[in-house]
Amino acid sequence: MPDELQYKLFVSIIYVFMFLFGATVGSFLNVCIYRLPKEESLIKSNSHCMKCGTPILRRDLIPIVSWCMLRGKCRACGEPISPRYTVVELLNAIGWVLISLHFDIISSFSMMIHTVLCCLVFSALLVVFFMDWDTQLISTPVVIFIGALAIPDILLGPSFMGIEFRFMIIGLFTTSLPLLLIFLISKGRAMGLGDVYLMAAAGLFLGWQRGLVALFVGIIAGAVAGLIHKARGGDSAFAFGPWLSIGILAAMIWGWDICNLYMSFTGLGELIYGEGYIANLPTDFYQEPHFSTEAA
Repeated sequence: MPDELQYKLFVSIIYVFMFLFGATVGSFLNVCIYRLPKEESLIKSNSHCMKCGTPILRRDLIPIVSWCMLRGKCRACGEPISPRYTVVELLNAIGWVLISLHFDIISSFSMMIHTVLCCLVFSALLVVFFMDWDTQLISTPVVIFIGALAIPDILLGPSFMGIEFRFMIIGLFTTSLPLLLIFLISKGRAMGLGDVYLMAAAGLFLGWQRGLVALFVGIIAGAVAGLIHKARGGDSAFAFGPWLSIGILAAMIWGWDICNLYMSFTGLGELIYGEGYIANLPTDFYQEPHFSTEAA
């Protein structure tokens, strides 16, 4: 078999694995979304039908496939099973594949580690999104999990993804303090502490530059969603965590691109470094500024 064909086969196997394993993790995410608000154990009790209480057979626990084979109904009582279980599994599987493609998981060992970390953050954000959407609660263990995923980045050093430890700590505060002020001023009516903790964990993982991008995108998305919710006759109270999760995801994937676009569009880079500066974060933030040929 030619080397090129072997390489393509290897790449295909990697992405198929990411899809299948992502779907399997997505099945566990459904357990988290349902049980965490009720403070139930994630591992001690078996999955069962919400209507008749019959334990679900192992053959009916295959992600995505089982729901389709059962035509969305319980095998025992025929009660409809929410399609959202399969949606979560499918979203996680596709998300893992797209993140792997974006960061090119097979390019290097360090990038493979970072890709896996980003996939895990994505999974945690799915839990935050749907759990907060259903209950307006954000699980503290899930938030701690997101923050803990910054540890490998810290141990690998700034040469890994261009983020120094001190900028992670700054990110923890710059992304959470604005929300904490809103929480204190509104006495918890406009913002919950769960949102504050979520952005603190995100700032630690992303660093302050991308953390601010996450906060900005999340607030804009939440403001638009809030206006739509209000216009449809709802009250002013609604889940803000899902929109912060979207902001965190956007910053994790496109954060540096958004930072560079902002610096170029506003002229902030030239204001700081002088005419001809070419925004190219994260590299330029830790090395000498880059300048155009004309400026040189």
